[in-house]
Amino acid sequence: MSSTPLHFVAPADFKARARAALDDDALRKSFRGAMDFLQARRSVQFPDPDELEALRDLGESVRQHALARLPELLVELETRLGAAGVHVHWAETADEANRIIHRIAAASGARKVIKGKSMASEEMELNHYLGARGIECLESDMGEYIVQIAGEKPSHIVMPAIHKTRGQIGKLFEAHIPDTSYTEDVDELIQTGRRALRRAFAEADIGISGVNFAAADTGTLWLVENEGNGRLSTSVPAIHIAIMGIEKVVAKLEHIVPLSSLLTRSATGQPITTYFNLISSPRREGELDGPGEMHLVLLDNGRTQAYADESLRATLQCIRCGACMNHCPVYTRIGGHAYGTTYPGPIGKIISPHLLGLDATADLPTASTLCGACGDVCPVRIPIPKLLIRLRTEANRAPDEAVAHPLRGQGARYSRREHIVWRFWSGAFSDPRAYRLFRWAATRLRALTPKQQLGWTHHRVPLKPAARSLADLLRERGQPE
Repeated sequence: MSSTPLHFVAPADFKARARAALDDDALRKSFRGAMDFLQARRSVQFPDPDELEALRDLGESVRQHALARLPELLVELETRLGAAGVHVHWAETADEANRIIHRIAAASGARKVIKGKSMASEEMELNHYLGARGIECLESDMGEYIVQIAGEKPSHIVMPAIHKTRGQIGKLFEAHIPDTSYTEDVDELIQTGRRALRRAFAEADIGISGVNFAAADTGTLWLVENEGNGRLSTSVPAIHIAIMGIEKVVAKLEHIVPLSSLLTRSATGQPITTYFNLISSPRREGELDGPGEMHLVLLDNGRTQAYADESLRATLQCIRCGACMNHCPVYTRIGGHAYGTTYPGPIGKIISPHLLGLDATADLPTASTLCGACGDVCPVRIPIPKLLIRLRTEANRAPDEAVAHPLRGQGARYSRREHIVWRFWSGAFSDPRAYRLFRWAATRLRALTPKQQLGWTHHRVPLKPAARSLADLLRERGQPE
């Protein structure tokens, strides 16, 4: 198993990785087939367009209502959980969250951790943080387990190993699981992974999970899953630690019901997932099952930056279904690893700049055709194309320009030369006399047109003014300009 963290790639690496992915015919074929399948599954689950739009309206309202009251709901959730015996911790950064979890593990003498699926822990690179400090951290979600032993990051937020073929998984299991023979039989591969993981649940000192939603009024953590590993991770070990992005809270338990309906149908095309786990406390007196100690880590990690800006706040409505990725013409051709971030695809392009800064993710908002498919299928109506345009603006804004809510890395793609060109262009086109002079000069000095024109000529022939302008041609025909 790899012990080297797979850090986020630099902006320059994104383009190189995207080109490499486009040259990988097997990867493109695999993703195209998987995305077609997922799109068809989702379509089957929403046969009534009126019902779908009504449910999307409700989901959007629930998320916006919660975000409008986010600070007070988080305090209410902390109070409810604290009264039930849950230890609540606040982490401003990923590093602080890692330190909190390591402190809990060290205090209990833990050496083995079993994890249910948690995208927040992927943000933190928790596995590597604990591993570097002598604590084994094993993923129990089958997809996460596969990419962990492969030394990779998930390539999809719902189906982490979607880029792997049966043959590749068979070779991984043969190499990493003792007494395992190579096979491409899916049922046998699942049983092999299940047997390996079952032992780990019993041996783990701590179980770690994510949180899909949290209800402030009842102090309830809601976990959605299909494999049962989440239920085992949260109930078998003596200590349970849940990690939750601060945006996952809603006002009432009943508000989670429509969100769960949208989540399961949008993510995997299921009418309902196999398991809904509702957790509100550690094991109570007289109960035989469950952890004796329970913690919740509330993770910020850049989310308050998005929250502070009213238009960017819609980013936090996301319920992590992955539908935008499944319908994105860019993601379906390059896969998740090209992005180099925890959240790839359209949702990654709008949330990663807040988690990592625009200086580390400046190329991501531009990796879009702005076709609008992501916004059309988002179950909670996040205006992803609009947010992409806004982030492009912030990346190209002057670094020292004063704005109400500056983003970390503002001006990451700012070019003084480009700024001067646009100033000249806008000036020439806003004044009739300047425009006529520019037109006259462009037609007569066309031979001086540069052959390299910034990003335009990367994939297109250079722009060159015509020998005669339209105004000149009209004038020759006796028609006014």
